[in-house]
Amino acid sequence: MNDSMQTYDLIATAKLGMESLVADEIRKLGYSEVQVKNGEVEFKGDARAIARCNLWLRTAERLFLKVAEFPCTTFDELYEQTLKVDWPKLIPENGFMHVDAKCVLSQILSRQSSQSIVKKAVVESMKRAYQKEWFEENGPEYNIHIEFYKDEARLLLDTSGAGLHKRGYRALAGEAPLRETMAAAMVILSNWKPGIPLFDPCCGSGTLPIEAAMIGAKIAPGHRRNFDSEKWPLVPPEVWATARKEAEDGIVKTPFLVEGSDIDLSILATAQDNAKKSGAQPFVHFVQRDLKDFVPSEDSGIVVCNPPYGERLLDQQESEKLIRTMGQVFIQKKRWTYHILSPHPQFEKIFGRKAFRNRKVYNGKIKCYLYSFS
Repeated sequence: MNDSMQTYDLIATAKLGMESLVADEIRKLGYSEVQVKNGEVEFKGDARAIARCNLWLRTAERLFLKVAEFPCTTFDELYEQTLKVDWPKLIPENGFMHVDAKCVLSQILSRQSSQSIVKKAVVESMKRAYQKEWFEENGPEYNIHIEFYKDEARLLLDTSGAGLHKRGYRALAGEAPLRETMAAAMVILSNWKPGIPLFDPCCGSGTLPIEAAMIGAKIAPGHRRNFDSEKWPLVPPEVWATARKEAEDGIVKTPFLVEGSDIDLSILATAQDNAKKSGAQPFVHFVQRDLKDFVPSEDSGIVVCNPPYGERLLDQQESEKLIRTMGQVFIQKKRWTYHILSPHPQFEKIFGRKAFRNRKVYNGKIKCYLYSFS
């Protein structure tokens, strides 16, 4: 069998509360046998799946290839089980290897010792295969993760490199930027479709409107960045070339309205620059406007926004004033919905009405709720 056609166990990690969105994305890409777990989604796929999922997953954090899984309570067991893996089939002779470890509720608690033992076992496997004692490690990068949970160990290879939220367009950001994966999730959860006007009246450096525009135009979120597995023999260059051509050919040209506004003119310049780098510039429009002046004339529309929390921008009093202003400006109107991300425990009370839905999500390490109003 051609290695590019071999099926692997793959794991897309996700922020808590986002797993079902990641699973839906994976299914829409055509992959089955999907299992949703806390903080991750497991599925099966070949080398083409590694390329396509890295390019297309909007709400996942990383994509891992699961190498092995086994019970483990001692360092001897860790060494022997790691040595059993056919590492030379996964990593070339000049592969540059890092090992990271995570230990939770297990008898093995030392990250440093675990990393050292795994690296030793991998190198020993390479020595036996290549009949040499020293390796230059000047080739493609391989990040090996060893995870322990309740005395079960799992060996993973990180196929992504930098986290998938790093799309490559946001070299410039505001003081408290919204994570790209969370912005994409908010747009997806709003049920927005191109043809319905979408507004973010607190857009800052533009992440949310840009992610919406990329969704509407079917621009793959990873189309302008690179991934560690692009240089792996396991995922041949022709597989990546085909996946990237598929992404490029799928971009939609039909115009639609996505608008971002903010009171800060300088941050809007950053938003414009980010939109240009993302490829979404033709589909998103930025205007300078105070939130209190948000009065769109459209008969239907969706507002999706991430107002300042009072964590890094504004103090608590100013944050609550902004929430009250939103409650006054976002009037109840047929065919309009509002989706607002906030960690404030009294958000609905301050906003002035009850949400028809709220969903717990994490923006970074901050527990938030995505409130939906009509």
